[in-house]
Amino acid sequence: METAPASGHPLDRPLGFLRRRLGWASCAAYGAAALLPAPGLWLRHGHSAALGGHLCAGFNVTEILLAAVLLAAGLRACPRALARMLRRPRVLLAGLGLHLAAPLLIIPVIAVALRCSPDSDGGSGMVAAMVLTLAMPVAAGATVWTSGGRGDEPAILGLVLASALVSPLTVPVTIGALAPLLSAEYARPLAAAAGGMGGGFALTGVLLPCAAGIGCRLLLSARAERTVLPVAALTAALAALLLTYVNASGALGQFLSRPRPLLLLAAVGTAAAVCVLSFGWGRWCARALRLGTPAGMSVTLACGMSNSSAGAVLITTAMPDRPQILLPVLAFSLLQKLAANRITCRRPVAAAG
Repeated sequence: METAPASGHPLDRPLGFLRRRLGWASCAAYGAAALLPAPGLWLRHGHSAALGGHLCAGFNVTEILLAAVLLAAGLRACPRALARMLRRPRVLLAGLGLHLAAPLLIIPVIAVALRCSPDSDGGSGMVAAMVLTLAMPVAAGATVWTSGGRGDEPAILGLVLASALVSPLTVPVTIGALAPLLSAEYARPLAAAAGGMGGGFALTGVLLPCAAGIGCRLLLSARAERTVLPVAALTAALAALLLTYVNASGALGQFLSRPRPLLLLAAVGTAAAVCVLSFGWGRWCARALRLGTPAGMSVTLACGMSNSSAGAVLITTAMPDRPQILLPVLAFSLLQKLAANRITCRRPVAAAG
């Protein structure tokens, strides 16, 4: 993987400090959402800006933050490295296949384990939440964790793009395959919501920001790259943290108004089990495929990090009367960030073989 040359940029030190502590910074964002959710709730709502006269434009802050993360990822991706990845797509195809296979292998294990729970529906709500979470495309935030040479940035960007582009087909198929594990009260609304998932998210939410970032990178001179890339990396990290705060504010606010400790414990336990299995699946397969450390790290992140925000949106759409099943999604969102921080910040280990 090619990276920008060392620049001695003034942002290098704060950026390095933040990169090493992204996991704990995500925990702080959750704490802020619990203590002061009002700004996050306000940001979650749609807003409009006057353009003069009777014209106004609507915008969504969460969509803008997601676009900022992906735009920065496109900027940081070396065009030559992207071209090499497309000519030799082994890592891309392996990562995409493993990401799509993860829910089909992991969810049945979780469903069997939850059958023994005292929950009246046999844990079907928890399983439904995890089905939607793992069925989603690779999280755009995964690009933040591979910045700074800690992973194969072109590979993870390609996996975010590819998984988003195939999601209108793969999400309904995955949910349909796992629906027999759910009770009817969960299976029917999930199937209906997944069936209505179109390609708009993939095009406007993922592809266009990435393409814009890559296009801008092509126009930059080597001198401009040394100035722009550290700014883009820091912007992406801060946007990802703000997006974490905004998403957490919505779910935590509902839970804290009517706390249910046992439900919280069950949600965290379920999310932790899914997180361990998904990251473990990616890491084991990366070693089995004898991928190098950067590529193996990116494949592991692709298996472990799903777009939980998109999953939360589908849950809210499909089952607005059951906000409690957002808790395992929220817990998974935090745990996957802590796991990504641990994987990318520890000392590299040589790939097996």
